[in-house]
Amino acid sequence: MRNPIQLLSPKLVLSLIIALLVTACGGGGGGGGTSGGSGDTGSSCSLTNRQNWVVSQMNEWYLYPDTLPKNINVANYNSVDALISAMIATAKSQNKDRDFTYITSASQEDALIRSGSTAGFGILLYYDLTARRVFILEAYETAPAYATANIDRGDEIVAIGTTASNMRLVSDIIAAEGRQGVSNALGPSTAGLTRVLRIARGNTIREVTVSKADYSLEPISPRYGARIIDDGGKRYGYINLRTFIVSSASTRLREEFLKFREAGITEIVIDFRYNGGGLVSVAETMGDLLGGNRQTSEIFSATVFRDSKSSNNTTKRFSPQSQSVSPTKLAFITTSSSASASELVINSFIPYFNERLALIGGNTFGKPVGQIAADNTSCDDRLRIVAFTTRNSASSDAYFNGLAEAVKASCRANDDFTQALGSAGEGSTRQALDWLQGRACTPIPATTAQAAAASGIGQGTTIQEDATLQLEPVPVSGQPTPAQREIPGLF
Repeated sequence: MRNPIQLLSPKLVLSLIIALLVTACGGGGGGGGTSGGSGDTGSSCSLTNRQNWVVSQMNEWYLYPDTLPKNINVANYNSVDALISAMIATAKSQNKDRDFTYITSASQEDALIRSGSTAGFGILLYYDLTARRVFILEAYETAPAYATANIDRGDEIVAIGTTASNMRLVSDIIAAEGRQGVSNALGPSTAGLTRVLRIARGNTIREVTVSKADYSLEPISPRYGARIIDDGGKRYGYINLRTFIVSSASTRLREEFLKFREAGITEIVIDFRYNGGGLVSVAETMGDLLGGNRQTSEIFSATVFRDSKSSNNTTKRFSPQSQSVSPTKLAFITTSSSASASELVINSFIPYFNERLALIGGNTFGKPVGQIAADNTSCDDRLRIVAFTTRNSASSDAYFNGLAEAVKASCRANDDFTQALGSAGEGSTRQALDWLQGRACTPIPATTAQAAAASGIGQGTTIQEDATLQLEPVPVSGQPTPAQREIPGLF
């Protein structure tokens, strides 16, 4: 028996599988979970039985047991989601569990972890709610939108319809129904579902018919995900990791870091701007690949459970690989969609780099806690329970308000979606290179995601500071898929 542990982004999932029990099989980087604790509900999947199972798991594993209701009557709640919301209400009011505990499909999540498989158009959306516009921030190469309709970063969705005769303007949809209306218009993540989209690119407007399909998430884009940038007479490494959730990400990271090592790269830009998380095992691999000059006695991160589960605490120390680089400076491009495993990597390097490490762009989401998975297999229920916190070698995990308070260097920058990711001329990438070259900049304010949303930051043609909070996923037909929990704004 084993329980998979995950770090989750804001309503998204990040993952690591580690053995929790002596009888556990396997190690880090696996996929599925099995029933934990008293989770065996047999073949009965009545609402009452499912809810009672949730209560049992929460009481056993929840990181903040003192915040749980002393007595709770499951009959008062008409769904599992409603019950979970009631159980985490106190922790949520304390900013400790912002809906990080939830129930999802075990089979769908396992498929995502194993192969990155999901269904959709394969596009990442940005909502400018003030101007009532929707833009494409990224398009996945193997997915229908890019592969069949040439939809890419910087394009605007002007209208949506099920046929060419019933198109609705996006501006009208947002005016009437808000962002959720756009989600509803694009439809559920069902392979074969077709939509007609009116797409604008500059002065060119076209209508395309696109059908959702199963596709695999490429963790590093084959077009721009990793490169060596020549700028100002010096070479810099650039790597954009889209997600930690796909197990193949470790292999791709090794391939790209080997190129950096062979080229003698010592100053690196790591782009986490849309990265809500993934497998913690991949985060640990990334730590090792960036830790060529670290000792095996030095701590990368520590995983700490509640007192009653302290036997599950673990410490990950650096283990340099043959592909590892020895960086002298690190620039992390971040936004409020950068969460969980992304924050884990950054936080783990802060004590070793101090002012030689910088955040570029905006403050991160702020999620130093992670989840285990408990499975009610007969019902395909996987309960993701906030059960542990992650700390760096200085025992720091105090970044619920984002990492801007924790880093010694930062620079505000725009996400200019009119420019290609990884381009030296794109706003955040340019600022990262400028910082590496010693140029002065304006620090990122330590603004929480909630405050950024209230202030209306980021309304315009480029995304400023914490505006990618608007990438935070919204339910699609009432329930986001595991992939949409992992990657904010994915459709």
